[in-house]
Amino acid sequence: MMTRLIFCLLLCCMLQPAQAHKPSDSYLSLDVQGERITGQWDIALRDLDYAIGLDSDDDGKLTWDEIRNRHAAIAAYALEHLRLSSEAGDCRVTPEQQLIDDHTDGAYNVLRFHASCPQPLQTLAISYRLFADLDPQHKGLLRLTHNGLTSTAIFEPAHARQALPLLAPDRWQQFIAYVKDGVWHIWIGYDHILFLLSLLLPAVLLAAPANNLRGAFIDVLKVVTAFTLAHSLTLTLASLSVITLPSRLVESAIAFSVVLAAINNLYPLFRGRRPWAAFGFGLIHGFGFASVLIDLGLPQGALMASLFGFNLGVEVGQLCIVAVFLPTAFFLRHSWFYRRLLTVGSAMIALVATVWFVQRAFDVQAQWIGL
Repeated sequence: MMTRLIFCLLLCCMLQPAQAHKPSDSYLSLDVQGERITGQWDIALRDLDYAIGLDSDDDGKLTWDEIRNRHAAIAAYALEHLRLSSEAGDCRVTPEQQLIDDHTDGAYNVLRFHASCPQPLQTLAISYRLFADLDPQHKGLLRLTHNGLTSTAIFEPAHARQALPLLAPDRWQQFIAYVKDGVWHIWIGYDHILFLLSLLLPAVLLAAPANNLRGAFIDVLKVVTAFTLAHSLTLTLASLSVITLPSRLVESAIAFSVVLAAINNLYPLFRGRRPWAAFGFGLIHGFGFASVLIDLGLPQGALMASLFGFNLGVEVGQLCIVAVFLPTAFFLRHSWFYRRLLTVGSAMIALVATVWFVQRAFDVQAQWIGL
């Protein structure tokens, strides 16, 4: 079990782009005024290139001319997978302007459009199927505004159609959506997971009293608690825009933290201070967790509840990982495989994280788009 978990994580990490903890998502903003809807849809260029082909000369780089020449195809493909409707029938969607914008995980095509509905809206039904046939993990993050009220929703293949009331957003449903997104965010956050696992791997091999299940549990609890407290603090501060840091600095620091955590298993850098290391680097990871909330935007009417829901989801996802890791690691702790995992596995993690650091610190991925 542990072999497959670590192997799959490393394989996925090597296949992911530089911004390792945000795979495929898009950001859909809708502003409803009567029977008219104004929309903006931010879709990752890497996903559009995979779906419909944007790199016309196959040189591995995108230019503005290549993207502009595919504007009609981009709009047609996107709007074929989005349906807006009222109680009286479908709304007619018309594309307008297209731009390029940078998100925390790369360049996005910005499609602006408007929609005309048969009558003023009280409930907006949305069918979202973007990339549903290509990527079952893709998610659409919606921000809906109407008369100063903001509501949010998360679309995925299992929840491709949702009806959103405009007069009074369902706060409980909104809270649950943020909890689910927090769980999803940590589960696909390979850099966060590898950092945590690197710190936890020695827990079952330490000297007494940690060389028993109770001692190992206490050691894991200290590390996880320190990491949780730290990233919860900066997640909150960053999401509320109290503190902001450049995303390039944050992502580079997260990758560097994974390198150090893995190297610590080969050469003791922290020397019994792993909880302090978890707290210190957890402060940086919190800014990374906040990036998806910054891109999505928190609803002003339920700001703290949504923030708490997302943070709770991150903790639930994190505890699920620990619940699988601890008993498996303790059972295998005296095996040749586990000791090899601690050394060879940590070396592989350090190598992958070094690649991430170089990509992020020196903006290697930006060369994909020659703008």
